Amino acid sequence: MSALDEYRKKRRFGRTPEPAAQRKKTANGRLFVVQKHRASHLHYDLRLESDGVLKSWAVPKGPSLDPKVKRLAMAVEDHPVDYAEFEGVIPVGEYGAGTVMVWDRGTYEPEGDGNVAASLAKGDLKFRLHGAKLKGSWALVRTRNQQWLLIKHRDEHAASEDITLTAPLSVVTGRRLADIAADEGGDVAQAATGDP
Repeated sequence: MSALDEYRKKRRFGRTPEPAAQRKKTANGRLFVVQKHRASHLHYDLRLESDGVLKSWAVPKGPSLDPKVKRLAMAVEDHPVDYAEFEGVIPVGEYGAGTVMVWDRGTYEPEGDGNVAASLAKGDLKFRLHGAKLKGSWALVRTRNQQWLLIKHRDEHAASEDITLTAPLSVVTGRRLADIAADEGGDVAQAATGDP
């Protein structure tokens, strides 16, 4: 079974603008992206490139810069690397229908022995982010099954501010969710409920 089979099964590519499932890599193989997604509920999707796919977690409240705050991160299906570029509207009636924004992106480096697959299998991945908004040391820790915690480590990038409120715009286009919905023919009122 391919790592992207579940991604393919959930989507009708003739109807959704999401990229088709292809295994490929970026130059360094360590891309990360966080996509703000206003579907039935607002959430943030954390995606880390590993072995030619984006390992993905839905983070309902978004990342926190405060090391005292542990955010629930639900593991979801792997996504193709091209998905890191996707910003737009998934049509009503399609899986994940709603507005998607590229909220942050950059590169990451695993900490420790550098073996991302082994760390994920153990349920404990430590990594450094080099993004426009998120920087420094983080951890993903599995608590059970698909449930993980996303935790910011104490370092020079830790802060008490709610970055989801202080930095709400797309790092690619500078738009809010409602702007993306208006530009791409989506539900502006629904998308606006995800904007601060």
